Amino acid sequence: MFNKILIANRGEVALRVMKAARELGIRTVAVYSEADRGAAHTIAADEAVCIGPPPPNKSYLSIPRIIATAEITDADAIHPGYGFLAENAHFAEICEACKVSFIGPSPRTITLMGNKATARQTMMSANVPVIPGSKGIIDTPDEAAPIAEEIGYPVIVKAVSGGGGRGMRVANTPADLSNAFATAQAEAENAFGDGSLYLEKFIVNPRHIEIQIMGDRHGNVVHLGERDCSIQRRHQKLLEESPSPAVNDALRAKMGAAAVKAAHAAKYYSAGTVEFLLDASGHFYFMEMNTRIQVEHPVTAMLTDTDLVREMILVADGKKLSWTQDDITFDGHCIECRINAENPYKNFGPSPGRIDKFSPPEGEGIRVDSYASDGAMVSPYYDSLVAKLIVKGKDRLDAIERTKVTLDNFIIEGIHTTIPFHRALMDHPRFVSGNFNTAFMEEEKVL
Repeated sequence: MFNKILIANRGEVALRVMKAARELGIRTVAVYSEADRGAAHTIAADEAVCIGPPPPNKSYLSIPRIIATAEITDADAIHPGYGFLAENAHFAEICEACKVSFIGPSPRTITLMGNKATARQTMMSANVPVIPGSKGIIDTPDEAAPIAEEIGYPVIVKAVSGGGGRGMRVANTPADLSNAFATAQAEAENAFGDGSLYLEKFIVNPRHIEIQIMGDRHGNVVHLGERDCSIQRRHQKLLEESPSPAVNDALRAKMGAAAVKAAHAAKYYSAGTVEFLLDASGHFYFMEMNTRIQVEHPVTAMLTDTDLVREMILVADGKKLSWTQDDITFDGHCIECRINAENPYKNFGPSPGRIDKFSPPEGEGIRVDSYASDGAMVSPYYDSLVAKLIVKGKDRLDAIERTKVTLDNFIIEGIHTTIPFHRALMDHPRFVSGNFNTAFMEEEKVL
């Protein structure tokens, strides 16, 4: 077992990794920027090292500084969390070269699945359903035009690299295609340094369903069911739940089998997520694979009574999976609300600053993952996530009712948060009915 793990991250995910490490008897090293001096993750760790000024490229994204910190503290493993360097294949390669275990998948897998064009080709070869589109990268609008005609409009031009909704543009007609191509390419070059694009059929108003997988280095892979991530704004998830109200047992088995097949095709080990689009007729299509632990993993962990972060550490140390597919059961219903430092009454504008009071709810079936406390600072330099509220009920309606009460008892003062949005969402008839898709936030007024 590892002796010491460096967590190359901050906030609640750093604390979550530290908790798992502590339970395994492993010491931890926190890294922090000058903006995070005195932050919760620096106090919780056994050691803490400042690695630079607030801008991420000079601290949390600085591979040389993180590797140097691992070396001087004698850390024998690094957990990247999510965001920052979590899906950076070069970082994983450097870790390997320096004989520091990377707690995540192999650099080869990260590279393979991080490029959407090669990921798509890999899935096609493995007979995993993919959205109709180009077989690879398209270089010009003229090259894209006949493909678009063949698969039918609307189509979406997508960046090969990156994510988060950037480098993506929809063309509803042939006249839209040239402008969509140019805009997506410019945005991709600016955001990711790679203007490579591919083309897909645009699935109108799908549901966003993702399957949690876990694999080991011995070829074992299991899936832990689905999460419905359709409630999102500008391609950023606001709420996740499991199981999905749109997925029955038969469809879950099909999607789970496809996700496991995808993992085997990518030679995947560690925690990962296979993301699908589900159309109104029940057909699902591979969208991408996230080669890391996800923000919303506690929904699955609570539903299946598993510890995915702990399992990541064990797998990275060469252990076989702790469970088989038959061991994974789904009990009840879980909802996760992302509590962000944003003002939902002003177009979700950022609301950094000092938290004057932080009083999270407690009780059976309630989990709050957060770094916050009275007097904690929400930095303008980083992600706006303050806390994740996860609530479990005996079924979906029970989970919604319990979430209402829990949100009413979640007090955060000093900054604006998305708690009012989530509370209103719990009463929205369309959400309660389960009849929603990725267009929900564009079509409905919640507040």
